[in-house]
Amino acid sequence: MHVVMAAGGTAGHIEPAVNTADTLRELRPDCTVTFLGSERGLESTLVPARGYPLVTLPSLPVPRGLDPRLLKLPGSLATSVHEARRFLREGKVDAVVGFGGYASAPAYVAARWERVPLLVHEANARPGWANRLGARLTRHVAAVRAGDLPHARAVGMPLRSSIRELDRHATAHAAREELGVRSPVVLVFGGSQGARRLNDLVASCRDTWLADGITVIHVYGASNVPPTAQPGYLPVPFTDRMDLLYAAADLVVCRAGAMTCAEVAAVGLPAIYVPLPVGNGEQELNALPVVRAGGGLVIRDQDVTPAWLAEQVSSLVRDEPRLRDMGARARAQGVRDADRVMADWVIDIVEGGRAS
Repeated sequence: MHVVMAAGGTAGHIEPAVNTADTLRELRPDCTVTFLGSERGLESTLVPARGYPLVTLPSLPVPRGLDPRLLKLPGSLATSVHEARRFLREGKVDAVVGFGGYASAPAYVAARWERVPLLVHEANARPGWANRLGARLTRHVAAVRAGDLPHARAVGMPLRSSIRELDRHATAHAAREELGVRSPVVLVFGGSQGARRLNDLVASCRDTWLADGITVIHVYGASNVPPTAQPGYLPVPFTDRMDLLYAAADLVVCRAGAMTCAEVAAVGLPAIYVPLPVGNGEQELNALPVVRAGGGLVIRDQDVTPAWLAEQVSSLVRDEPRLRDMGARARAQGVRDADRVMADWVIDIVEGGRAS
């Protein structure tokens, strides 16, 4: 069995693809998995780091609004589709599984032309253009929630095993010992590359939190200016052990990317979401199901102030009954088997011979 994962651009597209690939190979050790992406996106580093080969296609990001680069898009897409079709033929590919991002669109079109079964997974509450295209080319469509794409089956977000199997309460003490921190702990992070806005808020709130006896773990992003560590404040540029940080935390302050929302809910962490105020508004929509269930709070980027955030965090971490209730409500919204559902679906498509 040879399966191609088409994903690119951001970690939110790549991570669920790699997690699905991991589970697929656990179920079918003889399965070959190849990734199609671009040379510019995060897939160029994230995919090889997880042990998978990456085949790059010529790609051009789709500009938002009027932009001279739109004139180059048809030619770039045609070239990428041609290269993808050749790879699908020569590689004798049995299925294409797409997770969105501009690098995935050529693979979707190529799969249709070559009559290779196609399964599309949408992570965000508001789909991007590539997955809207892909959903028109196949009847095999998955989404985090029902209604995210037409005729989509709600399966949740494929998570890595260290996250989906995490028991925070059982591992909290050991995690804090390993990190050298004491409860209560607030974890602040802005996704795989950090968030300058959250970094600025931490800089403004940190002294208040430390004075209140709150430990701060701050994932600030490797490309940002490193802050200075001090007692009770642990700055981290980047980590591939989010399970360790989740286990140590009592509360998180974070953006609301699809993967972030899925992980925080799955491990049952109360959260204050500050959605990134760009794109098509999908981040706020990503957070709303957990927030409406009582598992978190959401505040728009333009509305959050250091005074508000400092007070909210200090109040929440001292209210253990409320934190426990919020955590339980968040966990009830989490999905922890999407990787297995997706892998089983791929196997069924291939072994059942159902053309897309």
